[in-house]
Amino acid sequence: MYERSFVALDVHALSVVACGIDTVTGEVARARLTPDHEEIWSWLQGLDGPVAVAYEAGLTGFGLARFLTDRSVRCVVAAPSRITRAPGDRVKTDARDAMLLARLLKLDELTAVNVPSVQAESARDLFRAREDWRSDLMSARHRLSKLPLRQGIVWSGGQARTGKHDAWLRRQRFDEPARQLAYESAYEAVAMTVARRGRLDAASDAMAADSQSTPIVRRLGCLRGVSTLSGLGLAVEIGDWDRFTGSTIGAYVGLTPSESSSGQSRSQGSITETGNTHVRRLLVEAA
Repeated sequence: MYERSFVALDVHALSVVACGIDTVTGEVARARLTPDHEEIWSWLQGLDGPVAVAYEAGLTGFGLARFLTDRSVRCVVAAPSRITRAPGDRVKTDARDAMLLARLLKLDELTAVNVPSVQAESARDLFRAREDWRSDLMSARHRLSKLPLRQGIVWSGGQARTGKHDAWLRRQRFDEPARQLAYESAYEAVAMTVARRGRLDAASDAMAADSQSTPIVRRLGCLRGVSTLSGLGLAVEIGDWDRFTGSTIGAYVGLTPSESSSGQSRSQGSITETGNTHVRRLLVEAA
């Protein structure tokens, strides 16, 4: 499709800096807008069309991309890590970022990220909430176990995190009221975090059994080491599997070796560890 104007938006929580390039006249249009989608759409309609829009993926999400796509505007959500910047460019402002993004969009030099549907994004939010639960539980358990340890109280009755160990934790008492309150708070945090796991697991199992990701989850379940939760995580994090091949998906999850080659010498190092950290953790854990 022929597009006359290429627009870049530097999107923030409270402001949007817009920069548009007219490829016919060479004019550059600039504006400072609010994040309101209707205001952005009204400004875009004042440009000579057709219009293509780009902005960097970030905390503001994909709502603007869906809004513009519904109005037949090509919107590219660019991967920030793949945006090329000159090594000597040491001045960074919102206006300069928007101008750079508009030029790269015109040259088709932007790497687009996959824009998930509302349902797919909500499923990914649920999976990442459970991922956050893992780290929260580990932190809460460390705080609970280290407080008695600092007082010389050590568990020696077998494996930890069993019913017997939990009963031992509940029997601990300290002479200082402040320390006792801190201990009870730490124990309560562990109990509440464990209870949260049950709700998240139940919701994840229901989504894996009846959602858009169900066919993929069932196929992935045929692989050794992949269960329902792992399959759901892989399905919602990767999203559109058709955009990858067997040789490209490794780079997406950072499992390809790093390389520094020049001339006749070739040197490969450890894996790059770039890309989707959630998918990489699931694959390593399954393996």
